[in-house]
Amino acid sequence: MQVRLLNWTPEPENTVATAARLCYSDASIEELVDKMQGAGAAKLVAKLVEMGHYSPLEHVSFTFGVEGVSRTLTHQLVRHRIASYSQKSQRYVKEDNFDFVMPPSIANNSLAREKYLQVMEELRQAYAQLAAVADKEDARYILPNSCHTSIILTMNSRSLLNFFEHRCCNRAQWEIRQLAWKMLALVKEKAPTIFARAGARCDIDGTCPEGPMSCGRWKKGKKDA
Repeated sequence: MQVRLLNWTPEPENTVATAARLCYSDASIEELVDKMQGAGAAKLVAKLVEMGHYSPLEHVSFTFGVEGVSRTLTHQLVRHRIASYSQKSQRYVKEDNFDFVMPPSIANNSLAREKYLQVMEELRQAYAQLAAVADKEDARYILPNSCHTSIILTMNSRSLLNFFEHRCCNRAQWEIRQLAWKMLALVKEKAPTIFARAGARCDIDGTCPEGPMSCGRWKKGKKDA
């Protein structure tokens, strides 16, 4: 899995602070831009996040380039609706020699690994044969969910906080959880105050919405506190 931060709103925390201050000030936008800088902006952003006043965070967005992930992952990713996605098309791009993701539980079991590799090779051959006599858009129907794909996605920082809350959780599927943690590390470098407490719910407020399905980590956090 390769994850890169391709673009982001310049001076993101200054932008959020300016937008938030505008709601309660009769100063001009130009004056607010000059005022909402550095430590003052960071202090206001921290207060917004603590209060759950997230609407000013929507003015800041981040664009990621993601490669070497599975279609299983992207099927989950696009459920996060307040975002923009552009994904490599299996309808137009040939997949004769597709790469694939191998889940850890299969990779760590010699019998499962052997079977998995065998099936992937059979699917490669079958796809190549079908693509030679049929349209690529029809041959793709036999491609596996493990097939590598590439996707560019853009989310605003409010949507990212929601994404991290759900996908950094231990209950999230392992591959998208790995993606979430990589994305979080990247945005923290650019907006450390906005994402200071980002992550699973147990990291944010010590609670867990998973009920009986909880991994129990939140209880450990309460005990340590």
